[in-house]
Amino acid sequence: MTFANVGTLGVQPGMRDKVVAILTRRNAQLDEAGCLLYEVGTNEDEPDTVYVAELWTSPEAHQASLQLESVRAAIAEAMPLLSGQMGGNRFSVSGSPLRD
Repeated sequence: MTFANVGTLGVQPGMRDKVVAILTRRNAQLDEAGCLLYEVGTNEDEPDTVYVAELWTSPEAHQASLQLESVRAAIAEAMPLLSGQMGGNRFSVSGSPLRD
């Protein structure tokens, strides 16, 4: 069953675009790790928040991806730019009208 992680990252004032740039760098290892979707977005009404929506082949694939050197490097680069406010939800996907 597909695993979804949808969340928000609070960023230091004025650092949103830098965090978006870090999170949207091409990373072929994510495909190999079982990532089906990784979308990063913003909302002008919340200038110090970055939104992330992820779909994975399993919760284990998501957890294992956190050990990839490329992912660890991106996290280390982004951490000083974050405010520490994070939110979100994780769930198992039951289905979609877009696929069988």
